[in-house]
Amino acid sequence: MKTYHADSARAGLEAAAAAGLSWEDFGLTVIELLERAIPNDGVCLGPADPATSLLTGRVKTDLNGADEVAFVQHEYGAPDINRFSDLAQRQVGVSILDEATGGRPELSARHRDMMATVNLRHEMRGTLRSERRMWGFYTIYRELGRSGFSPAEAEFMHRVEPLLTRGMRRGLITTSIQQQDSGAAVVIVNAADQITSATPAAEERIADLGGAVWSRLPIAVAIVVSAARGVPGLATQVPRMRLRSRSGQWLAVHAAPVRGPHGLTPDIAVTIEPAGPAAVIPLIVAAYGLTERERSVVQQVLSGASTNEIAQRLQLSSYTVQDHLKAVFDKVGVSSRRELSGRIFFDQYAGRLGEQVGADGWFSDGGPS
Repeated sequence: MKTYHADSARAGLEAAAAAGLSWEDFGLTVIELLERAIPNDGVCLGPADPATSLLTGRVKTDLNGADEVAFVQHEYGAPDINRFSDLAQRQVGVSILDEATGGRPELSARHRDMMATVNLRHEMRGTLRSERRMWGFYTIYRELGRSGFSPAEAEFMHRVEPLLTRGMRRGLITTSIQQQDSGAAVVIVNAADQITSATPAAEERIADLGGAVWSRLPIAVAIVVSAARGVPGLATQVPRMRLRSRSGQWLAVHAAPVRGPHGLTPDIAVTIEPAGPAAVIPLIVAAYGLTERERSVVQQVLSGASTNEIAQRLQLSSYTVQDHLKAVFDKVGVSSRRELSGRIFFDQYAGRLGEQVGADGWFSDGGPS
């Protein structure tokens, strides 16, 4: 796919990825730029927690009739074709539904139950990955009556995946904090995906995630609820995610089935709480695109180690440590260790290192604690 419009779109995406936009603004910019290269009737994209690959938000255009809860249920609650979790494991993380189904998109439950109801016929979707981690996703649609997506268009999306990943990854760490922490919240969601009971902090937390406590589940809560119910016949794990709320706070959201005196009930309990340093620091550091060795050096810096101590602990020369630090400073956009610590801790984590972050496992990105 070598055209003026494709080159123009790629140049725009490269500039947007380097512009320091929030992930929402970056996503909306991507949607606008993609129209130059890939004419469409709607795009949905957003970030994912790289530790669990759970989708944590979305921006979209021209999809007002789409049922978001149904979208989530098809992604996490039933087997289907081209699920993001499956695409993330492939060498090429983009796929056209028509090709995947041999020209029979109705084989996809997502197509039958969702797309067809809002006149969407063609779908191309993919993942945004770096170092085998999924940082985001996208889906591009065309309506019935239009031509399907071409292999050249899929190739274009594959080639710009690093740009989209970079912009989405960095966009997660640009949002400023607008309000203070309001504590943890717990809600109970019934089989109809309605909140039936909630703790006092829930209304504020749900609103901060873009929902309304008694009438509309935010997309992040809908995702963990659907994932907690799981795909029939497959083992279910407790779904967890880290995400930035609308106010800029780092939150941890996780869900689990509720048990009663006679066993499991249809209800799901969802906990929304502040995500502490042990959960967030690995994601922040990874979002800056640091190498494994650079992450190890940062871990030592945040523990207060000197250059000589870092060299001894990592079995490196002091000159090599200084080279790694220079690379880290360049990537993070700071000029000193003090600035580095302040940037990574977002101020609200300063002084809590000894209490909440252990001596090992910081940067394994094993998920929320």
